[in-house]
Amino acid sequence: MAPLHPFDPITPGEIQLAVRVLEAAFPDVKLRYKRIDLQEPTKHETVPYLEAERLGKPRPPKPARLLMALFHRLDNGSFYKAIINADSKLIVSAKELPKDVQGPMDVDEMMQIEEVCLKHPAVQAEIEKLKLPAGMTVCLDPWIYGTEDANENRRLFQCYMYIVAVDHPQNNQYSIPCKFSPVFDGITHELVRMDYLPSGADSQTTETQPWKPVAPIQYAHELLDEPLRTDLKPYIVQQPEGASFNVVGNAVSWQKWRFRVGFNNREGLVLHNITYDGRNTFYRLSFSEMTVPYGDPRAPYHRKQAFDVGDVGFGITANQLALGCDCLGHIKYFDGYRTDCKGEPIQLKNVICMHEQDNGLQHKHTNYRTGAATVVRNRQLVVQMICTVANYEYIFAFILDQAANIELEVRATGILSTVPFENGDGQTVPWGTNVGPGVMAPFHQHMFSLRIDPALDGFKNTIYYEDSVPMPEDDSNPWSVGYTTEKNVIKQSGSASTSVEKHRVFKIRNDNIINPITYHPIAYKLMTNPSQMLLAHPKSFGAKRAQFATRPIWVTKYQDDELFAAGEFTNQSKKSEGVEVWAARNDNVENEDLVLWHTFGLTHNSRIEDFPVMPVERVSVMLKPDGFFTKNPALDVPQSSQSFNHSTLHPEPSCCSGTQDRSQVKL
Repeated sequence: MAPLHPFDPITPGEIQLAVRVLEAAFPDVKLRYKRIDLQEPTKHETVPYLEAERLGKPRPPKPARLLMALFHRLDNGSFYKAIINADSKLIVSAKELPKDVQGPMDVDEMMQIEEVCLKHPAVQAEIEKLKLPAGMTVCLDPWIYGTEDANENRRLFQCYMYIVAVDHPQNNQYSIPCKFSPVFDGITHELVRMDYLPSGADSQTTETQPWKPVAPIQYAHELLDEPLRTDLKPYIVQQPEGASFNVVGNAVSWQKWRFRVGFNNREGLVLHNITYDGRNTFYRLSFSEMTVPYGDPRAPYHRKQAFDVGDVGFGITANQLALGCDCLGHIKYFDGYRTDCKGEPIQLKNVICMHEQDNGLQHKHTNYRTGAATVVRNRQLVVQMICTVANYEYIFAFILDQAANIELEVRATGILSTVPFENGDGQTVPWGTNVGPGVMAPFHQHMFSLRIDPALDGFKNTIYYEDSVPMPEDDSNPWSVGYTTEKNVIKQSGSASTSVEKHRVFKIRNDNIINPITYHPIAYKLMTNPSQMLLAHPKSFGAKRAQFATRPIWVTKYQDDELFAAGEFTNQSKKSEGVEVWAARNDNVENEDLVLWHTFGLTHNSRIEDFPVMPVERVSVMLKPDGFFTKNPALDVPQSSQSFNHSTLHPEPSCCSGTQDRSQVKL
């Protein structure tokens, strides 16, 4: 096997090694594994290796290869975090975590809770009360329990139940939610209580009643009661000479970009060590966290808040992608690994896809005097991951182009999380939308945290924001049309706001390198996505647990273990211990090794058109060079031409085609 790079994802052999080391350290104790993954090397050890690699110099010794494991002791239920040195095959540390810390959900646990729930006599009794017709069954989503009590330390799951009306693998159970919801202890598997769900505008509940038959609203093509369109012709993306990128292991080179594709159980897709034309740009880019708080105020929905990165993991929920479906053209796939509860490695095939795409024009100018035109098309490289978190899908893409831009795009699709609601008499609520007979979709938010670890020609950078403001009415602005910019350097760690009215732009610069043309420090700008921040009241657990989502911009001084905006452990957390804590240190972040965090997202006030499956909702941010170069870096991209692109003309209708010439029609 080829030697591993410091940023290479964990291998199955390393998972097995970690299990052997841990079980030798805990003899005669059964362990249940939550995560075994790569513990990224410290930055101060890694940078010299990366710089030697970038400059083609002899490389120093690689940093130690470290692995991280989260596991339970099954004899006493205690929860541990361990760090293992894969080179020495020794445990670096093994720490028992506090009783109120709950680890993330894993696949085996979710399946076990489903099985326990459906077999429990109390649940079976509720199902029996539904008096379902023969052939119909009930299924469930085991939801992260959320938080409502600062003294609750049990590991709990809220099971939301649905009627399966059609025996089909793509039946939409979310169109028939049940009105009972069991809560289970995740460790003992005991039924904690049976919640009965409100089905009206108030919080009043009733015992389970016989089901009133209603047709499910389906999305699968085989189950639709309408014919499919027949006028869509194939759109075939071909690259007869192959792709323009090159891949060696997880190292990618494309045009002037060089980077490494990373993958871990928590964040999923990560980009490491990104350079352009041999120059450092970013040390690490990732989607650090995401929270989805729901706006339904009725119990038990008041607890409904997912942290899809910390509670479950984008890597754990990443789709295994299929050729010709999720990505078009010439595709490169990357695999990943996770562990099951017994410590066995599980291969996740094709969880990341990479391909090129055409995105219209890169630049064009026509000399109107001569008619001569220069036109260049915008070829992009897309590195993409798709995650299914129960009902929702999230599509994450890093999109790099030939002008040194990086777009970070999120698309949300899938199925709305629904609740039972008696809407037959015209009843509605102000916090949700009726999407079918007896079913309502509550309003909610999707709040993402983008973590940007910059390295613009070096690892000491500065963040500032720039506002566009009118010039004062004075002798230097006699016609009152002038405007200029105001720069505000963020000198201490903290937060900042976006401002559409001031066209506020946040920039990352290297104060030690001056552009010879602009006479300003070289920089990249973050084209933010100004979004509504968290709507939950500051006193609520929902806000206390997701402080990152209360501000759009955070700046912190770099520390190795500070990767996740809401803190390391989010499941049933009482408050977050993340970016707001690190920002409060008031560290000096001017001309320092720093991290820029951007919170953005969607306030999703559900539409009926979002059901039974949601057309994609797209949000994105962009990192663009701003004084990093001395001219347009895409000038050397070849001219677009027909000999290169092989486009075809749409045939014109002939006189014999049956299409009447409109000029001959008498009105």
